[in-house]
Amino acid sequence: MASILDVEFNDMDDNVQTLRSLGAEDTKKWLVVNVASACGLTKHYTGLQKVSEKNGVTVVGFPCNQFGSQEPGTHQEICDFTSDKFGVTFSLMAKIEVNGGNQAELFKHLTAVVDLDGYVGPIRWNFEKFIIDLEGEITRYAPQTSAEEIV
Repeated sequence: MASILDVEFNDMDDNVQTLRSLGAEDTKKWLVVNVASACGLTKHYTGLQKVSEKNGVTVVGFPCNQFGSQEPGTHQEICDFTSDKFGVTFSLMAKIEVNGGNQAELFKHLTAVVDLDGYVGPIRWNFEKFIIDLEGEITRYAPQTSAEEIV
């Protein structure tokens, strides 16, 4: 793999994307997060939206239903909910699996990174966050860490 920024995945319209293709011309960091609409941490959408409005940052959300079935909605329901409730305008991709036998390729790479507390391995819960810079360097953060704390 040349760079994690070039790993392919699908958006909600089933188009192939990469982090690089989603970034703006001025993007210097990508904030990647697995999201859910019916979680105690769903309020993190507010901070993610604020961070997405900063210059040089591209936020990319990956809906996942693997944790307590907290993201059961269709793509349209997810988009409607996040837009109506949190004003989300950042990119939400197709629903994926972030752990297990059907783990998305991007998350295979992300879960191999040790976080600041020394944890490495499967995604622990909804809203685990990853910062990726232009060189493809990854920093991992626990789900409870707010987006505003890290960007």
